[in-house]
Amino acid sequence: MDILEKIIADKRREVELKKSIIPVSQLENSVLFNSRTHSLSKLLQNSSSGIIAEHKRKSPSKQTINSSFTVEEVVKGYQNAGVCGISVLTDMKYFGGSLDDLLLARASVTIPLLRKEFIIDEYQLIEAKAHGADVILLIAAVLTRQEIKYLSEFAQSLGLEVLLEVHNEEELQKAIMPSLNMIGVNNRNLKTFEVSLSYSKELANLIPNEFVKISESGISNVAAVKELQQFGYQGFLIGENFMKTDNAGLAASEFIKQL
Repeated sequence: MDILEKIIADKRREVELKKSIIPVSQLENSVLFNSRTHSLSKLLQNSSSGIIAEHKRKSPSKQTINSSFTVEEVVKGYQNAGVCGISVLTDMKYFGGSLDDLLLARASVTIPLLRKEFIIDEYQLIEAKAHGADVILLIAAVLTRQEIKYLSEFAQSLGLEVLLEVHNEEELQKAIMPSLNMIGVNNRNLKTFEVSLSYSKELANLIPNEFVKISESGISNVAAVKELQQFGYQGFLIGENFMKTDNAGLAASEFIKQL
C-alpha cells in the first residue's frame, strides 16, 4: 500500500466517524452555510501573478514545515501580500491541519479559500461550505469518473468552485467535464513524492482553454512561474516555499513583487 492509498483508507474511516457524530443538518444550520462564495477562477483570470498561497504545517514528505505561526498571522499576511486565494490544509493526521483552521482563515480574510483535502464523500463538501470554503479540491488519482462527476456537480450546487487535480494524461482525460472550474497539475507524484515541473509543461496543451490552468507544488522561484505562464498557466499553488520562512506573508509579498 503506497502513501496515497493509506491516506484514503484513513480518510474513509475518519469520514464515517464524523458522520456518526455531526449530522448533515447541523452543518447546514451553521452561519456560513448559506453565505455567498468568492470566485477564485475569476480572480486568477484577471491577475498578473496568480499566486494561491497555502497554509500547511507539515506533510508526509517533509514532516514539520512550520508550526510556529497562527492561522490568522499566515492568512492575513497572505491577503496583505496580494495573493489571489489561500489553500488551507484540513487533514490532521498527515498534514497537521483541521476544519478549525479553515474557520479561522474565513474569520480573518475576505479572499477565496480552498479547502485542501482528500475528498471522497459529499459530506466533506457540506463541511467545506459550513466552514467558509469557496473552492474544493478533487484529486483524480483517487476518484472514478463517476465520483468526480457526482462530487463536482454537488459542489457546484452548493455554490462551491471545483479545482480538479491531475498528474498525468490518463487522469486528465478521465476527468474533463463541464462541472469543473479549474484544472491543476500536481508537479509532485503523490505516490513517490518526486517533484518535477515537466508534469505541468507536458499537460499544458491537453487542458481545454475553458478551464483555468493551475500548476501545483514544487514552485520555489519566480523564474518557474514566468516559465509556466508561457504554457498558459494562470494559477500557481505555493505552500512550502512561504511556510518554511520566518514570515510567510512577507515571503509571499516579496515573491509577488518580483513577478
